[in-house]
Amino acid sequence: MAEKADNPAEEAQTRSGEPEMDETDQPGVNLSLAQALSATLARQHDAYFAHPVPSLAERRADLQQLQRFIRNHKQALCAAISADYGHRSRHETLMAEIFPAIDAIDHAIGHLRGWMKPLRRAVDWRPFFGARNRVIPQPLGVVGVIVPWNFPLNLSLVPLTSIFAAGNRAMVKMSENSRNLAQLLVERMPAYLPPEKLQFFDETGGVGLEFSRLPFDHLLFTGSGQTGRAVMSAAAQNLCPVTLELGGRSPAIVCDDFALRTAAARILYGKCLNAGQICTTVDHAWLPQQRIEEFLRLALEIVPARYPRLDTPDYTAIIDQRSFDRLLHSLDDARERGARVIPLLPGPAFDRATRKIAPHIVLDAPDDSLLMQREIFGPILPLRGYTSLDDVIVSINAGPRPLAIYPFSHDRRRVQRLLDQVMSGGVSVNDALFHVAQHDLPFGGVGASGMGHYHGWEGFQTFSKMRPVFYQARHSALKFLWPPYGKFADRVLAFLTR
Repeated sequence: MAEKADNPAEEAQTRSGEPEMDETDQPGVNLSLAQALSATLARQHDAYFAHPVPSLAERRADLQQLQRFIRNHKQALCAAISADYGHRSRHETLMAEIFPAIDAIDHAIGHLRGWMKPLRRAVDWRPFFGARNRVIPQPLGVVGVIVPWNFPLNLSLVPLTSIFAAGNRAMVKMSENSRNLAQLLVERMPAYLPPEKLQFFDETGGVGLEFSRLPFDHLLFTGSGQTGRAVMSAAAQNLCPVTLELGGRSPAIVCDDFALRTAAARILYGKCLNAGQICTTVDHAWLPQQRIEEFLRLALEIVPARYPRLDTPDYTAIIDQRSFDRLLHSLDDARERGARVIPLLPGPAFDRATRKIAPHIVLDAPDDSLLMQREIFGPILPLRGYTSLDDVIVSINAGPRPLAIYPFSHDRRRVQRLLDQVMSGGVSVNDALFHVAQHDLPFGGVGASGMGHYHGWEGFQTFSKMRPVFYQARHSALKFLWPPYGKFADRVLAFLTR
């Protein structure tokens, strides 16, 4: 799905297809690194065992400190992320990273009292009359988080919101493409939360491999499928449970009853945001065959109105040279195979100096082209025509299950049919991306696009042990069924199994 990473232990430079982490690829185990990571984990575990169940007030204080850090460093965070990208729109960072993190904390604080309450469960009353059942949410301990580069603040602090709400401690490994942000977090976060509660790590080479080998109580990984497999394999050695968010080729499906201009405006917003470097972006769009040229004409109006030129500060750069070259190679491959490749901005289609690539529409890309075989993770939108919705369903189901699907239709039966027949991690109907922004909806993949959920209540559950507790009544009726068994036991069991 993407090119090989220089450091096989590190999250790939794109979200797709770097090689698995392999000990044979490493120059040797860095004992000092492994010892430092293990020492941090031991310190956090010691702190957990000394105080395993933080109070509501303590959890709220942790979340407020995390939020205070974001507010106090808002501009510095924007600058660090932009420096890591080469250029990242400040508005996109505020909108897609800073605000969601602040808002997620507000949501958690507002609901935390209710989340922490023991849940009442029914008792099998006949043999257990007078007993009680409860499910008690309790902290797991120490959670590891491996963060990708594309939304490094959102994908570290939003999970941390759930982790701290559940009463845990956390170690967070940043991407090697987030060096400036990682430095800021490593240096300044300890003034807000101590290392026995939270510690960040930069990727300096081999950290990802050693990190995933640690015996965490839970491990959250966001990244590509191949690295996800390697992380899961490493975690399995410690029987460490994992949540994997892996991305995938998320399609938009535009039906003939939906206004095409509205669909184009919404799809292109999602595709151009962060220059398409989003796991849940629209990877490609299905359109009624007769409406493809109209969609192209609309795209040639909509995109230049939003981004008048390639060097506008509102448009984000590609993260690094390898990803830049991969995207251009994918366009060349499609063109050589007979596809129509149409840049949507006037002037140059790309700029090597700034690593910016104009949004592109691609028509008639062959099924075996690079664009149609792997997650694009860039500002390129292939359009695919259909004459029957059955063909769309069959085509999507023939591949790995996507992280999201985006049906565009006002016909509830059509939408429900797509929901019933095409499985995905999540869905936004008549728009793209925005199911991820709902704090009260779980976020996660399915199959090749991931496993497990976080955000909101589901995040609290993921990072808690939902511990079942049975409270026996003062006088147990079960004593009448103790051995030696006799006629009374025969009558009771005959009644219970009648």
